[in-house]
Amino acid sequence: MRKETGEINWGIIGCGNVTEVKSGPAFGKVPGSRLHAVMRRDREKLIDYARRHSVPKYYESAEALIHDPEVDAVYIATPPGSHREYALQVASANKHCCIEKPMALNAGECREILDAFAGKSAQLFVAYYRRSLPRFNQVKAWLDAGKIGAVRHVSWRYSRPPSERALSGEYDWHTDPQISGGGHFVDLACHGLDLFIYLLGDISAAKGIATNQQGLYPAEDAVAACWIFDSGITGSGHWNFGAGASCDDVIITGSAGSIHFSVFGPGPFVLETAAGTERVDIGNPENIQYFHIENMIQHLRGNLRHPSLGEDGQKASWVMDQILSGYYPPTTAG
Repeated sequence: MRKETGEINWGIIGCGNVTEVKSGPAFGKVPGSRLHAVMRRDREKLIDYARRHSVPKYYESAEALIHDPEVDAVYIATPPGSHREYALQVASANKHCCIEKPMALNAGECREILDAFAGKSAQLFVAYYRRSLPRFNQVKAWLDAGKIGAVRHVSWRYSRPPSERALSGEYDWHTDPQISGGGHFVDLACHGLDLFIYLLGDISAAKGIATNQQGLYPAEDAVAACWIFDSGITGSGHWNFGAGASCDDVIITGSAGSIHFSVFGPGPFVLETAAGTERVDIGNPENIQYFHIENMIQHLRGNLRHPSLGEDGQKASWVMDQILSGYYPPTTAG
């Protein structure tokens, strides 16, 4: 890898909602990083974004942004259906790249991207930013310290009611498998599955059952799964996007206690052992990808290994592929 010493100029392909607060501003706040160019096909929205975020260059062509000699690194923030195409172009230009999650439509596309960057000096990152957040690294610290003994199992229960958009029948690319790779499961579950891999190690096998219970859109809306880590730790989860109420509950069970938290909610982390109950509240930064971006800059300077490199990012996609291979089309009762 080439070691960067100066300021990194970033270009964003797809300056949509995810870049407004979560990521975009942080590229200009992290020391050693600068948001230099943005790309969007809608010219009016593109110019408005560049003006509001004080970005000096803007393009309607991804290729033009990628080949701008002043752009050192490219953040691909488009829907997953175009990740492979843009990532291969960035690799060909030998520029650093960060891809939004999930890394691509499936694990096969992830492998193509990894192969394209193999042997190049350019670095590949995936925006699984929870790996860099202090709140989730509190869980890792408890696990590394053996606070709950030997880990036995992790379970995740996630549900929410259908959105007004889904009920209206309005098109949503998040539930178009050709664009997103699946439904809300793919969009959201990848965050938790990636986090579990970060905390507990690689998953060696996974199975699932998925179906479409509501018929509101083409993708699955109900998923149940189980998996096993290389270490022998087991895992299970179920996700439903047609429930009457919302929940987001993770429990890591160990031989000497348990840890409770949510993947998306702001609630406390709860450690329960024979010694008692400990609750820790750790907030998120204003721009939630700040520490993820900071770690990319530090990685490029040779100061640390970023926790979410390309080879890390493809693992959650592989697990989701295994789970969704058990898809059962909905049936109509006679």
